[in-house]
Amino acid sequence: MKLDMYVIKDGKPLRCGYTTGSCATAATKAAVLMLETGEIPNYVEIDTPAGVRLKLEINNPKIRGNKASCSVIKDGGDDPDVTDGMAIYAQVEKREDEEIVIDGGIGIGRINRKGLFGEIGEVAINPVPKEMIKKEIRKVSTNGYNVLIYAPNGEEISKKTYNENIGIKGGISIIGTKGIVYPMSQEALIKTIYMEVDAIEDRYGKENIILVPGNYGEKLAKSLDLKGGIVKISNFIGDSILYIYNKGFKSMTLVGHIGKFAKLSIGIFNTHSNISDARMEAFVYYLSLKGVPKSLLEKINNCLTAEEGLNLCIEAGYENIIKDMEKGAEERIKRYLKDEDYPVKVIIYSMERGVYMG
Repeated sequence: MKLDMYVIKDGKPLRCGYTTGSCATAATKAAVLMLETGEIPNYVEIDTPAGVRLKLEINNPKIRGNKASCSVIKDGGDDPDVTDGMAIYAQVEKREDEEIVIDGGIGIGRINRKGLFGEIGEVAINPVPKEMIKKEIRKVSTNGYNVLIYAPNGEEISKKTYNENIGIKGGISIIGTKGIVYPMSQEALIKTIYMEVDAIEDRYGKENIILVPGNYGEKLAKSLDLKGGIVKISNFIGDSILYIYNKGFKSMTLVGHIGKFAKLSIGIFNTHSNISDARMEAFVYYLSLKGVPKSLLEKINNCLTAEEGLNLCIEAGYENIIKDMEKGAEERIKRYLKDEDYPVKVIIYSMERGVYMG
């Protein structure tokens, strides 16, 4: 059953969803009820840490001897979540004691780096979902249970997530500190970046770290044979560099597209288009320092894209504009960090012209 709960984002109502942790909890509770009563529920209700009570539909119910299993379909609401629509299964089996033991099966990842929410080799089920599962079982039974959470297509879906970057292999994570998915949560995105930085520290140490906005920047950084682990930071440059600096990394390298890093070059540290759109202003600023004719500034100011603006600059003989922006971005990062001596390198690329090495 879809959650009829909304938040307002950028003036628009966006529907909330529920986490993989809530799905695993509901499936577990339903499977336990099946063994305890012999009946198959169509829905079960669970409480979430957010204080929201969920009524979730049960699918694929099976009872075989002393085992029962079923699934709940993940609903990410209006959040762009790759796990949306996938089936999260729970299989339960009665124990001879009162202990509840939770593990993961096919499609649920395993931790392979220290510093996460469990030990290396343990299943990637966060503490909050584990606690939710135990509480919901205790609402309907005092018996002990072995609980196996699994997701048949979890390994395939995990390849579209950050899991491998943060030290989880073989499948998805069962996560959620609130049980509810709040669409486009900036806090959640930044937290993921921090986890990636922590994982890079564990793997590579605190020498250089490479920051890229997205997939193309990552690919380019690898082709340049830069030293250090790579973390995708999306638009959150300010939050990312502060965290990295305070973690004690000795240097950082940023590789990004002219469209985003033109903004960075004039001191904008959240480059999302809804937050700032000063690409042409950046071109005008650096060209003005060179004393270019007003006619060129007016042409640049009327451009719609950074690529278009760059092409005009190059055609007019000002190809070094990228180098000026790189230097400007480096200076502003040092100012932002309040450390003029901190080693930072900025590399700007164009989709049409690649990396300009002039």
